[in-house]
Amino acid sequence: MMRGLVVGVANKESLAAGCAVALHEAGAEIALTYLNDKALPHVEPVARAVEAPILLPLDVTKPEQMDALFQTIAEQWGTLDFLVHSIAFAPKEDLQGPVLDSSADGFATAIDVSCHSLVRLTRRAEPLMREGGAILTMSFYGSEKVVPGYGIMGPVKAALESTVRYLAHELGPQAIRVNALSPGPVRTRAASGLSHFDRLMEAAAARAPMGQLVTIDQIGAMATFLLSPAARFVTGQTIYVDSGFNISSS
Repeated sequence: MMRGLVVGVANKESLAAGCAVALHEAGAEIALTYLNDKALPHVEPVARAVEAPILLPLDVTKPEQMDALFQTIAEQWGTLDFLVHSIAFAPKEDLQGPVLDSSADGFATAIDVSCHSLVRLTRRAEPLMREGGAILTMSFYGSEKVVPGYGIMGPVKAALESTVRYLAHELGPQAIRVNALSPGPVRTRAASGLSHFDRLMEAAAARAPMGQLVTIDQIGAMATFLLSPAARFVTGQTIYVDSGFNISSS
């Protein structure tokens, strides 16, 4: 049985929830985290659905919570097969304004929570992946092309994808794979903070060759494949699951 940690579940509609459910249905045992006490009631239904034996708080800006989480995993499981990192945050005033007007503190916060947290989690997961493993994070097309309204998250996601490549290079000798999954626009709580998000959803559906947006179930299915032994030679990649949205210029 594969055992893995899924970080970033906000509620049952979040990308991380779609991944957790799909992985559970594929037979994996899942550990989940929640941001704080306010978030817990929204995460508990997902934890019950996937029969999570571990459900702990995790604010990635608090090293003591991260240490406690991995200590619990080490004590209960001893090993870890995969990690799903589905966390992104930027202060609202920086997220909804032009990149030109973003504050240094806001930009730094977005990078720390959305990008460097992957490094910190991977550093703690690596010793538990003694026979190899797989790590997956979530990106978006705005990392590659300008998406109006995506703001500073574009540069931040570009940094995240570059970090994936470097981690994949460094961890390859230990048979640990690192990839990014880039879904098309999905209506999640995190996405609702973006300006003009409804227009972005409509434009993406119209532009995608398949004429529709992806669902969290479809994202979860692709995540399950990338974390499985079937994808054991796929690493350092950004994989799109967006109905072909990224290939079309208009």
